[in-house]
Amino acid sequence: MGFLGVLLPMIRLYLVGVRVLLYQLFNRSFTLPALPTRHGRVAIVTGGARGMGYEVARRLTGLGMHVIIAGNIEEEGLEAVTKIRKETKEGKVEFLFLDLSSLHSVRQFAQRFKATGLPLHVLVNNAGVMLVPERRTEDGFELQFGLNFLGHFLLTHLLLGTLKRSGRHGNHSRIVNMSSATHYGARLNLKDLQSRLCYSSHGAYSQSKLALVMFTYYLHEQLTAGGFPVSTSTVDPGMVDTELYQNLCSPAQTLKRPVAKLLFRTPAEGASTAIYAAVAAELEGVSGCYLYNGQQVASSELSYDEELQAQLWKQSCSLVGV
Repeated sequence: MGFLGVLLPMIRLYLVGVRVLLYQLFNRSFTLPALPTRHGRVAIVTGGARGMGYEVARRLTGLGMHVIIAGNIEEEGLEAVTKIRKETKEGKVEFLFLDLSSLHSVRQFAQRFKATGLPLHVLVNNAGVMLVPERRTEDGFELQFGLNFLGHFLLTHLLLGTLKRSGRHGNHSRIVNMSSATHYGARLNLKDLQSRLCYSSHGAYSQSKLALVMFTYYLHEQLTAGGFPVSTSTVDPGMVDTELYQNLCSPAQTLKRPVAKLLFRTPAEGASTAIYAAVAAELEGVSGCYLYNGQQVASSELSYDEELQAQLWKQSCSLVGV
């Protein structure tokens, strides 16, 4: 089982990757329509200092929003702020430190943000790591599950009250979770969410992205039942040429370079659907959906399992202490 436990998730992930590349070969990237200005509205973008997160932060600032870039490298974050300020005179952008692999840091970030007294209209949970060697967070979680999912789970929970108060019926606050097509090949092992029995970097990454999709759907049901003006969506950016692929094995790195030039999306293209989900007028009140290339599509069959969603929610609350 040890060998198969590593091999099978890798095969499933690369099969999904081939399918995505074939789609991107024959279909153009989604082009953003004209978007409404959003003066006076506030957004948080995790991982907003580089790659797709930077593009999301840049475009939201350009629409007049007050954007907080949340990241774990202060110098990088401040450089991103400087670049965006030079590019646009609209909106406002600033950096706040956030290490999603640390529950303590997540709580500190939420406290600092709440202390500003600002409203919160858009939360883009974008930050992530991919295919990393086996590592544990300071809280003992498998790194990809802990950072990609649990960190965002806790962050969303801590900011949910502010999102609820900031939204209005007819003008919802929005939560956008950045998932991945890899979730289609994922399995969710509730008895071993931390991959202690058999670690597969491919399996752990795809599981973290499946968890984000299921979290999106379950949170949507909770918010709808409570009548709160907050919408949730999950975004699949496609295969995008970013630093996430730096942990590929050497043969895969060699193959990836020419393929990326031909078939991968640019960070700006990859970010387009997340930007659309965050501000598009036509998505007002649309919630609990999975968006790919600007369209609502079906996620994996497993992601719709409501009992599994509820169990994941319960375990996640216990793990992060809420």
